[in-house]
Amino acid sequence: MQRIWGLGTLFLALAWAVAAHAADPIKIGFSMALTGGLAPNGKSALLAMQIWESDINAKGGLLGRPVKLVYYDDQSQPNTVPAIYTKLLDIDKCDLVVGPYATAQIAPAMPIVMQRHLAFITLLGLAVNDQFHYDGYFQIAPSGPHAAADFSKGFFQVAEQQNPKPKTIAYAYADQEYSHAAEEGAVANAKSLGLKTVYEKSYPPTTTDFTPIVRAIKAVDPDILLIASYPPDSVGMVRAIHEVDIQPKMVGGAMVGLQSTAIKVQLGPLLNGIINYDFWLPGKTMEFPGVMELIKRYQAKAEAQGVDPLGYYMVPFAYAYLQVLGDAVEATKGLDQEKLIAYMHKTTFKTVAGDVKFGADGEWAESRMLDVQYQHVVGNDVAQFRNPKSTVILTPAKYKDGKVIYPYVDALN
Repeated sequence: MQRIWGLGTLFLALAWAVAAHAADPIKIGFSMALTGGLAPNGKSALLAMQIWESDINAKGGLLGRPVKLVYYDDQSQPNTVPAIYTKLLDIDKCDLVVGPYATAQIAPAMPIVMQRHLAFITLLGLAVNDQFHYDGYFQIAPSGPHAAADFSKGFFQVAEQQNPKPKTIAYAYADQEYSHAAEEGAVANAKSLGLKTVYEKSYPPTTTDFTPIVRAIKAVDPDILLIASYPPDSVGMVRAIHEVDIQPKMVGGAMVGLQSTAIKVQLGPLLNGIINYDFWLPGKTMEFPGVMELIKRYQAKAEAQGVDPLGYYMVPFAYAYLQVLGDAVEATKGLDQEKLIAYMHKTTFKTVAGDVKFGADGEWAESRMLDVQYQHVVGNDVAQFRNPKSTVILTPAKYKDGKVIYPYVDALN
């Protein structure tokens, strides 16, 4: 009788242990830029991710377990990323990891996730997997299978449609991974149009004075100025363009940061005429299922948290990459990394950022990059950027909602 009682106690203890484990949260780890030059976008992304966390837990979590986001500030510094991901996996014992925001932050995490063969969905990087060809990499950004070239493809499509067509081009780009990839893709696009390069200059990421670069560009008088930059230098370049008063026929292309509401408000009418990439805007052509409701909920929280009050650039994609991960976990009924990777490669996901299907190297199977032009911006009022007329979508044709003002000088107030 004592032996039977002992077995019963053992089975009961095991049942309690299984139940306790089932109630343990599924931990999803990542780094995010919450300070430094990328912080305005990083903070916006984090709020969107926290909204997803709340939403999924309200539905019962994943696999019947609550979900917990575990994150650390990478300070917009790539060299902090490896230690963070090592800690997330070895100390915090995260069940899953997702990528940080931005190319320069994603790349240093790759060796760690590759060594452990983890499914790795990342946020708004550019052509990171071109050098790794890692089968577990998946990118949430609407550049297509030829990401570097796709990034500026629309910019050059706009140029090709002008009469007369521009003939010369200058490049200025930061000496960082993202900017090199964007510039290389732009060079390939420019060559296909027969554009002649008259200036090509990279600058250190620590550069603060851009007037010498812009004066040198003015001296060669290009028809097109393609800039590939991160937020601090995007602001510096726009100010230098106006200070030096250069007037190419087209300016912009691959400038990160101009999509941020804080930077839009800071620069105001200095943005007019710039043609640049974007990912999502609240025009009628881009009202994917669930996205407008998400933006509304985000904006209701944003002011109190001191983050981007509009959230157009980061929010749909930061929410979507967790949607993809969550859907894959539920569909495969577990956390097996091989099964997650295989499922993500073969599936078309329904997300707030639209349908997402991954290509062989983890980029989107089909590009949906936008090129937009800032028009009729007056003063520094945030409200005007809620109006689609201030940021007109030029390409792709499916999402176009306005006409280009060309040349650049004609768009200046």
